[in-house]
Amino acid sequence: MSVPEITQRDLRSRSREIMDAVQNGQTFTVTRDGHQIGQLVPLRRRRRFVSRDEFAAMSRTAPDVDLAVFRADQELTVDHYMDDPYDR
Repeated sequence: MSVPEITQRDLRSRSREIMDAVQNGQTFTVTRDGHQIGQLVPLRRRRRFVSRDEFAAMSRTAPDVDLAVFRADQELTVDHYMDDPYDR
């Protein structure tokens, strides 16, 4: 599937129509004076929600967590200074 080309002038005059198409998944190559200068590409939308079934399926194949190693990693990241950090 080829990416349709649009001119800079088309982009200016039909911006709403083109942006609606981009929002719906269409990609365009923008040209100026017959030369390709860029692409309009829809952003991938990240899912914010994972269903319980998906989480359970992913968890089944996840590696086991060694709690002692996990705790040691946490200890390494903790700032043990109880003083004001701006006094340092």
